[in-house]
Order: sequence, then structure tokens, then C-alpha cells
Amino acid sequence: MIDAFVDDGPVQNEPRPSERSEHTAQQQWWRTAVIYEVYVRSFLDSTGDGIGDLAGVRAGLPYLKRLGVDGIWLNPFYPSPQYDHGYDVADYCDVDPVYGDLAEFGRLVDDAHRQGFKVLIDIVPNHCSSKHPWFLQALAEGPKGQARSRFHFAEGRGTGGELPPNNWHSMFGGPAWTRVTEPEGTPGQWYLHLFGPEQPDLNWRNPEVGGYFEQVLRFWLDRGVDGFRIDVATGLFKHPELPDSPDPAADARARDTVNPLAWNQPETHGVWRTWRAVCEEYTARDGIDRLLVGEVSVRTPAEQAAYVRPDELHQAFFFHMLTAPWDAAVFRRVIQDALRDIADTGSTITWVLNNHDQVRTVTRYAAAARARAAALLMLSLPGAAYIYQGEELGLPEVVDLPDEVLTDPIFHRSGSRVGIRDGCRVPLPWSGHMSPFGFTSGEGVAKPWLPQPAWFAAHTTERLMADPGSFWHLYHDALRLRASLPSLGNGTLRWLESPSQVLAFVRGDGLVCAVNFGAVPCPAPVPGTPLLASGPCSPGTLPGSTAAWWAADSLTG
Repeated sequence: MIDAFVDDGPVQNEPRPSERSEHTAQQQWWRTAVIYEVYVRSFLDSTGDGIGDLAGVRAGLPYLKRLGVDGIWLNPFYPSPQYDHGYDVADYCDVDPVYGDLAEFGRLVDDAHRQGFKVLIDIVPNHCSSKHPWFLQALAEGPKGQARSRFHFAEGRGTGGELPPNNWHSMFGGPAWTRVTEPEGTPGQWYLHLFGPEQPDLNWRNPEVGGYFEQVLRFWLDRGVDGFRIDVATGLFKHPELPDSPDPAADARARDTVNPLAWNQPETHGVWRTWRAVCEEYTARDGIDRLLVGEVSVRTPAEQAAYVRPDELHQAFFFHMLTAPWDAAVFRRVIQDALRDIADTGSTITWVLNNHDQVRTVTRYAAAARARAAALLMLSLPGAAYIYQGEELGLPEVVDLPDEVLTDPIFHRSGSRVGIRDGCRVPLPWSGHMSPFGFTSGEGVAKPWLPQPAWFAAHTTERLMADPGSFWHLYHDALRLRASLPSLGNGTLRWLESPSQVLAFVRGDGLVCAVNFGAVPCPAPVPGTPLLASGPCSPGTLPGSTAAWWAADSLTG
């Protein structure tokens, strides 16, 4: 039974996940929280259909409590045609039957809260599904109908309107426009979709759209969620005249900041002020913050800082570390920029090494040792941190999925495997020696929705939890230490003198962290034995591709 494996008994002498937030004001739990991203479809399957579901997430909560995180972020579980696995939402106020129902969602929230977890859910305000009732109405009413004003419909260019209205690209490949067939059967207007044609962009200049999403926020807040992760938070508003992009030759797969006419428009900030006010209403009732954390992909930390001003988003994912190459100087500059620009807003930095759209860390850094060191570095930095499911297992990217099983619309739109995301979304391995590795169980179960490679056997939670030197124990031990050191999540950072390939700093008055980005060992900044290290680490020496933590009172000089 899945439940029997996951709920493996009480954990002795473990800090409760909620204890970490008690180091600051309770209502600001988010400032230092460690949140675990759950890609619901690939976490744990309770029904045997080969697809993860909400009941599976609920069954996995004891596992996450043992790991030591503070909360969970659920990727979309709404009714959807699943063109982009839930990021094409057909109904924002329900649960897709493949994942469960509203009653099961309620049980998940209740169980999570009883175990000390916060629950965040994904919200997708930039676009909806082409099967959303609003879009179906827009198609049915024709070009004179008011329903089309909720989207970006426009006449085409060319003698017969046969060319797209402008030169914008889709993030998934090809033009960002699709022409519709009008109710009478003739070629008609075009509609904008910065992602797939199954994901029409909403027109936030129509006040109906903003009013609708305020209702959506309240629907889920009334059901106990603790906050929202906002998809495409730099989108929403487009240039009102929809002119050509100044960079028409840009790669069609380039992400987020290539077209300044489609992203990061100033009107977007007004939406986040409105949403923040909605969250503050709920905070006023019980004194506990409801969190808004944005997917803010911008060019510089200074641009990101504009999104986390005191009356806008509480947090925004700091992607600049995720995209940094394995280089000490680059990492130091990225950390310094974040401390200067983000922390000065009164927010806290929200560190990430991975998510459901990125190549897994072990593969991106081309070494498990580097991924282990990066994990210790991230968890030692001031602010909050998000862990993508499976990172604690050291899972590499699955790079050899056959073309016929790929589901990513990037592949189907572009014909290229570059940038596809299926490889980081393969269902998790829990136990056993062959697929489905405990992801689904019972007689006659379906195969996992993406095939698991045989080498997943070396990365099951069952195996890694039994190995004190595993990735899992590195994350677990780091989270336990982080919980025991109040200054670690929210204290100061002071750089130490170190060789060029090493980053070394003191956190508050409790911890020294050092990371050797090079391949050659060097002297450690602290002479004693580390409290925790990402690899074998003798006293006085810091091996290559290794991070270590020492008690700050051991620092000399």
C-alpha cells in the first residue's frame, strides 16, 4: 500500500515544519518558508490510472513532513483539456476529475494544515483554455459580439486578412496568432496566444477579466488556501495597439522578456495591488498572511524588485540564480544583486534552483556533486526557498524519452526537442526495483503517464531514506539545521575573504557557509569539522564541488 510506505511512523526529535515560521512574526510565515513544489500529475497516483492526483498528494504529506518542508505548492489541478497539463484552464473554480474533486481538495487542505503545512495553489491569469466558456462564447457570437473583448481578437493583415495582425511569436513556437472560422464558415479574425493556440490570452483591459479573477481568488481563499503562485506574472497587459515587435527575428522559443510590447507592461502592477488588497482582507480576519508569489521573469533584479513592493506581490521567484552557470564569481554577483535590489523592498528573496519548466539540477550542472553543493548554498541564503519535487532524490533529467510519448506543446509546435519539459516531469519513484516504482499500485494499474527509466531504481525515496549519505538526507539534514538556527532564514549575510573559486559567508551569528566551485581542494574557512557538508569533507579542507556549513563560533580571525 502506498499509504503504508509513505506514513512510516512518527519522527523522533524532528522540528515541526511550522516551527521555522515561529522565528519571525507568525503572520509573515512566508519570509523564511521552504515550500515544496508538487507537480500533481507526477507525484503519487492513488487510483491506478497512471496519473497523480490530490488523494496521492494527501497520502504523501507524512513523507514531506519527514523531509522537513513548511508547505506545498500545487501545480494546476483545474478542469482542463490538458493541452499544457492544466496551464490551459477551462474552469478556475473546480477540480478536474482526473485529479479528484472539491471534496478531496478540502480533505487535502485540512490534512495539510493539521500537519503544519501551508498550501499554495497555482493560478493562471494570463490565458485560459480555448474550451473555457468565455472563449466558446466569443467564437459563437462572431466578430460583433461583446464576448470577444475579453480576449485579443483582431483583423488580419493582407488583402484578405490572411496574415497575422502583427509579428509576435508564441513561446511554444510559431506565430502568436491563430485565425478563427466564423459561425457562417468563413475565415475571420485572429486571436492572440503567447503560448499555444489552445491558450488564448485574456484581455486585462476589459474590467470583466479583473472582476472575474477577484472572485476566483476569494473562491479558493474561502476554501482555506494560504496563497497563490501566479503563472506568467509579467504578462496580462499587452500594448493597447498591438504593434509589431521591435525584434521580429527573435527565437520563437525565447522566454518572457524578448518582446517588450507583450511583457512587463506598467498596468500589470495595478492588478497585483488589487490582489494584495484581497489577501489583506483575509489576513485581517486572523492575522496570518495569504501569500502572492509571482513567476516574474525579467532581465534584472532591479526590474523584479518593482513587483515586490510593499503593496504588490509578497514574493517573486528569483530565477537569476537558477540560470547562473556554475561559476563562483557569477553566483556571488547574483546573490549580491538580490540582496541589494530585492531585500531593500522589504520583501525577502525567493530562491529556486529548479521547477517544472527547467532541466533538473543534476543534469544542468553536469554533476551530482555540484547539485548537492548548490542545494546547501540555496538553503543557507537569507529568505525563502522552493524545492521542486524529486530534487531531494537527486533525479537527473530523463533525456531519452521517445518522440511518441512526448506531451510538451513546445515539441509539438516547434518540432524540436530543445527546451522541452517532459524530462523533468516523469512520475516520481517511491519504492521497488522497476516501474511504476510505487508511483501507482494495485492490480491492473495503468502505466505511468510518462515512462520511468530503469535507472530510477537508484533514486527511490525508499532507497534514499535508508542511505544516510543520500541526496534525501542532505536535504533533510539541511532543513533540520535551518529550522534550528533562527538567523539562518532571515538574518544577515557577511562575505568572508576566500580564494577566487570559493564563496564563503557568515549568516547572522549562527553559521558559516562555503562553496568550492572549483575542482581542486582548498583550505576551509573554518578549521573544525563541518556541521553538514554536501560531500566528504575533512576538517580544514573544502574539496572541489562541495559546500559545507560550520557553526559561526568556530570561525577564527
